Amino acid sequence: MTTQTAPVNSQPTAADSSAESAQDSFDVAVIGGGAGGLAASIALARSLRSVVVIDAGQLRNSSSAHAHNVLGHEGIRPQDLVAKGRAEAKEYGVAFIDATVQQARTIDSEPHPAEAAPRYRFELTTSAGVDVRVRRIIIATGLSDELPDIPGLAEGWGDTVLHCPYCHGFEVRGQRIGVIGTTAMSYHQAMLFSQLSDHVSFIRHNAPAPDSEQTAMLDTLGIEFIDSTVTEVARTESGTVVSLAAAESADGAESLTFDALTVGAYGRANADLFAQLGGEVVAHPSGMGTYIPTQMAGQTDVPGVWAVGNSADVSAMVVASTASGVMAGAHVNADLIMERLG
Repeated sequence: MTTQTAPVNSQPTAADSSAESAQDSFDVAVIGGGAGGLAASIALARSLRSVVVIDAGQLRNSSSAHAHNVLGHEGIRPQDLVAKGRAEAKEYGVAFIDATVQQARTIDSEPHPAEAAPRYRFELTTSAGVDVRVRRIIIATGLSDELPDIPGLAEGWGDTVLHCPYCHGFEVRGQRIGVIGTTAMSYHQAMLFSQLSDHVSFIRHNAPAPDSEQTAMLDTLGIEFIDSTVTEVARTESGTVVSLAAAESADGAESLTFDALTVGAYGRANADLFAQLGGEVVAHPSGMGTYIPTQMAGQTDVPGVWAVGNSADVSAMVVASTASGVMAGAHVNADLIMERLG
């Protein structure tokens, strides 16, 4: 499996880096500047909280041309959506440090009386050379997609190699769609794409053999089943060519050509920061990936730390990530008020 990381879509500027270095203490640090993180920062800033967003600009969906199911912004480029959100956050006074968090540590775990000075629980060291102290942390670092180690597959990721029928399915409706199996959930993926096209083929690859229910589903929905592994993927003018190790298609072909491929990438939570603070990620029961376990509004088992978006939900789409950020921001604000009450 290989980790797919998105290219940096924004570079640090003198204004963003030097201005924030003058302030080293905030109510909340939001780690990650995607939809969830920006939404959390705005919700907090509207409650007059001092907020810093620490973000290296590694947008998970930057390889996708458009973001869908985003009400009021249907089909917007992911980079444009983030740029709009970032501008809105800055209007509310949110500070930005264009960097990664290299180290996070707890600096104060003792309770303070209500009349005491603000209690800064954490210290964060960033790659920009700026250290900040914060009272709460919201982790919005998302996840990394790990694709099967098939030559040529990664080159089409986000374009001709897809994963979500709700994010990309409409754009490939009616086309020849190949589903590469990776886990038992791949059968579910094939089922969903069959609503969008009558030309869906399921290539088992590393997925378990279909049980009786899965076999019946494939037959009922007219999904071609190919019990073979994929050895290579190549993009051509006529489509995406999939080479098979042991072809068992109806015509015995050694390769098949599709207009689009779908594959269930393994979503691994970017949780190094969470681990540094004593937290542990867990594996999703579906086998889709790992995530940071949360309670109400994204609160984790680590005191003072919340997680939103794909950090806490492997399947969250853009709007769901945004909603989780708003809820976490509101919850953190209330938590800080409760701290004053003792």
